[in-house]
Amino acid sequence: MPPAALTPDVPKRSPIEQARFNMIEQQIRPWDVLDTRVLDLLAAVPRECYVPIRYQKLAFVDTEVPLGFDQSMWPPRVEGRCLQALQLEPGDQALEIGSGSGYLAALMAGAGATVTSYEIHGELARRARNAMANNGVEGVEIHKACGIAALDAAADHWDAIVLTGSVPFIPDRWLEQLKDGGRLFAVVGEGPAMHARLYTRKAGVVTHAHLFETSIPALDNAPHRNAFVF
Repeated sequence: MPPAALTPDVPKRSPIEQARFNMIEQQIRPWDVLDTRVLDLLAAVPRECYVPIRYQKLAFVDTEVPLGFDQSMWPPRVEGRCLQALQLEPGDQALEIGSGSGYLAALMAGAGATVTSYEIHGELARRARNAMANNGVEGVEIHKACGIAALDAAADHWDAIVLTGSVPFIPDRWLEQLKDGGRLFAVVGEGPAMHARLYTRKAGVVTHAHLFETSIPALDNAPHRNAFVF
């Protein structure tokens, strides 16, 4: 009688690692996030460390996670699509408007970008800094300030800009801050129909691609179109 086939030893995942695995395989990958660098980042950066303690059960759930101050973390699949669209490379200079939990900035830093992030709510900025410090994240500066005002006033040029709240439109002056080949990710429109878009600047010409539909809270102090045209 032939010997019984040996079953290879497969390390058993802890409950939290199984939940993270399920988040990636059941939520993020099916939403056309196929870039292995992005998937590896999502597996490596501990999302649960950026979720408020009272909402830990939602850390890997396909939903927004409340942060307070009428702010929330994006669902994991949106974070994945954003990172995949930006195609960050080591050495990229990235600007984030709305630090929130700090998780997205940590992911961008994990991709090798140097991140400057603005958060209008001091308590959220403090929490985000603490979460990054506790997890050894480097290459991120979080400023307690209005991101929209900073973006309007800035004269810097960026490889990537991310707006973590929605805006009704993208002013030309923001797009002018992109370097050649620079990308801007934003959710544009007013509820309930909003569109995630990637704007790209090449040789002085800006184009944009529609990525998916979603609905997220507006950025504080987001610009508004004039109600009347004279």
